[in-house]
Amino acid sequence: MDDTKPWGYRWRSSRLLVVSSITVALFAETFLYGFLTPILSYMLEERLGLDPSRTQTYTTALLTTHGFIGLISAPIVAHLAEKTSSQKKPLLIALAGCFIGTLMIALAPSVWVLFVGRILQSMAGAGTWVVGFALLANNVDKKHLGQSMGMAMSFVTAGMVGGPTVSGALLQLFGYWAAWSLPLVVLVLDIIARLVMIEPSRVSAKKIESLSKPAGTSFLSTDGTPEESTALLPDAPSTVKPDDCGAEHKRDLKHEYYRVMLSEPRVLTALANVVVVSSLMSGINNTLPVHLRQAFGWKSLLISMMFFCLQVPNIVLSGPSGWLRDRIGIRGPTVFGWVTMIPLILLLGMPGDPHFPWAAGDAAGKSIFTSSLIALGSILPLVRGVGAVQLAYVVKDMEAKDPHLFEANRSNLRVFSMTEVGYSLGMMFGPMLTGSLFEGVGFFYMTVALAITCLIQAVVSWIWLDTLPEPEAPEASV
Repeated sequence: MDDTKPWGYRWRSSRLLVVSSITVALFAETFLYGFLTPILSYMLEERLGLDPSRTQTYTTALLTTHGFIGLISAPIVAHLAEKTSSQKKPLLIALAGCFIGTLMIALAPSVWVLFVGRILQSMAGAGTWVVGFALLANNVDKKHLGQSMGMAMSFVTAGMVGGPTVSGALLQLFGYWAAWSLPLVVLVLDIIARLVMIEPSRVSAKKIESLSKPAGTSFLSTDGTPEESTALLPDAPSTVKPDDCGAEHKRDLKHEYYRVMLSEPRVLTALANVVVVSSLMSGINNTLPVHLRQAFGWKSLLISMMFFCLQVPNIVLSGPSGWLRDRIGIRGPTVFGWVTMIPLILLLGMPGDPHFPWAAGDAAGKSIFTSSLIALGSILPLVRGVGAVQLAYVVKDMEAKDPHLFEANRSNLRVFSMTEVGYSLGMMFGPMLTGSLFEGVGFFYMTVALAITCLIQAVVSWIWLDTLPEPEAPEASV
């Protein structure tokens, strides 16, 4: 048997490097998503020559398309990733798609090229989220999962902060192409991280598989091709091929998996949390640039600073929020977060609205808006990432009860494809809802709709989310 391992296998397959590579991938994906937001109006109006009155419509359409494509792509990515021997390969393919999509957006000579580039970015992002979070869940034990997810969300938030903050600043200070040079650097770092990483489970999985195969049974090898050992009995005529039986059995298990998961209230609540958080963030991203330009006359640099104010507290507090969930459970911090966000979101809509003359003054309005945005960013870590953590808890509980149905690696791929579907639903409905309300009834009534959604999610979270996760039972010795 060939036990040769790749160069640097020990540190390249370490959990620290795997988790670090995943967080870099998530950072790059969110960085590129947010990067476009503050400079999109410049691209549409100055480079493509569109009328400024159509900017919000095209912004809404572009962000909605991003969410819709992610919604379609996530289940397909999970299905294909299940059939690959290495989950690193889908990550590399996603990177290639992201690189091409980014170049198309930067060079876009027309609106349709801009949309095609965004579609490629969305498909690549779906692959990164599904496979990345599955790898993360596979390499972190349950008692540290909340903290690890919190740290990963810190990098996600850093991408959301860095993208819109630096794009608007670089555009105003140095010009269009200087702004686009930074995403290329981020993509190079992502390439290096993904090429260096080795999945730690691959070698051990091959050894376990080779030792555990009984004679006379059929398995799938790591590359998806059937392998058969020598039969104990002579061949007998059969009307059904063994491979067909195995494929049919796998399909039945997959359908049973989704039936069990989607009948679990904790899973539905977790997915609802993902949808609402995603809708909230994408909805604010969609309307904030145009609203700030109309209400205060701000340009791209100051608009970028508002994204900075919203997201920087997330970076600082995501890790502590994950630690808090590990210590006292998911339910309490999440409900507190949703309830506290209600008045903060309403305050965001008051400056510049004629119904609130006390907040209409130039200095007062700007101060209220900025303070509310910073406070909202400080509370967001309590609700962001909750859906992924709750789903991971449910999967680990189910694995203990039925290891056959909930096989670890494939189960995590499926569950995080569900997470990505929820995230993409929010990315689609958030801009669609906020864009329609913003153009129809104004920014304040848009915030009222978002506040009502937060109240509903707070009630649902109080009823169904977990308190403290049960400690994992020690493995029985064989």
